[in-house]
Amino acid sequence: MAYKRILLKLSGEALMGDRQYGIDPTRLAEYASEIQKIVEKGIEVAIVIGGGNIFRGVSGASNGMDRVQGDYMGMLATVINGLALQSALEDAGLQTRLLTAIKMEQIAEPFIKRRAVRHLEKGRVVIFGGGTGNPYFTTDTAAVLRAIEIDADVILKGTRVDGIYTSDPEKNKDASKFDSITYKDVMNKGLKVMDMTAFALSQENNLPIVVFDMNTKGNLEKVISGENIGTIVDK
Repeated sequence: MAYKRILLKLSGEALMGDRQYGIDPTRLAEYASEIQKIVEKGIEVAIVIGGGNIFRGVSGASNGMDRVQGDYMGMLATVINGLALQSALEDAGLQTRLLTAIKMEQIAEPFIKRRAVRHLEKGRVVIFGGGTGNPYFTTDTAAVLRAIEIDADVILKGTRVDGIYTSDPEKNKDASKFDSITYKDVMNKGLKVMDMTAFALSQENNLPIVVFDMNTKGNLEKVISGENIGTIVDK
């Protein structure tokens, strides 16, 4: 296996499937099945999931809502998604723990680095909810921060696109895909891999990012095996 401990970043929108909002149980079960396959190979898996399928703080702010309030609502949305993913993973026979940056002791453990690492060492899938616990920071930033804290080998960013392109491939059919790219080139070309705070943090800590299509069956396992799937961002 190319990696031993990974942090998988999923967007909230990924859970919608073909729906306009909310959670698609079929898509959730598909993701759980893909994650189960790599856990059975001995990979330690941590997950950060967004909340955009339920609420997005930035869009709320653009409609006149206080940005801080909107961001806290978005953090709670990530916990809802975390609970849904936890249920799907346990249905697939995996042991899980949901850790949150905001204390809500009836439903999740508070995030403590050593506790998270210990869960991973015991083969449990660890889901991080609540973002960083602070407004103005995205779940991309939360993913990089948690990956650094648990000493993950890589961030795997599962999207609906099979890598990083010169421009949006859903809008431009002539866009070409990068198999690999450096942090510097991502910055120079203005490619939107993650938000700038998250990307700068990843670059500073030499944490590689692999962007790949999570919706294609078997892709997660291929990435873990070191196959040339998606695009890798490295120094």
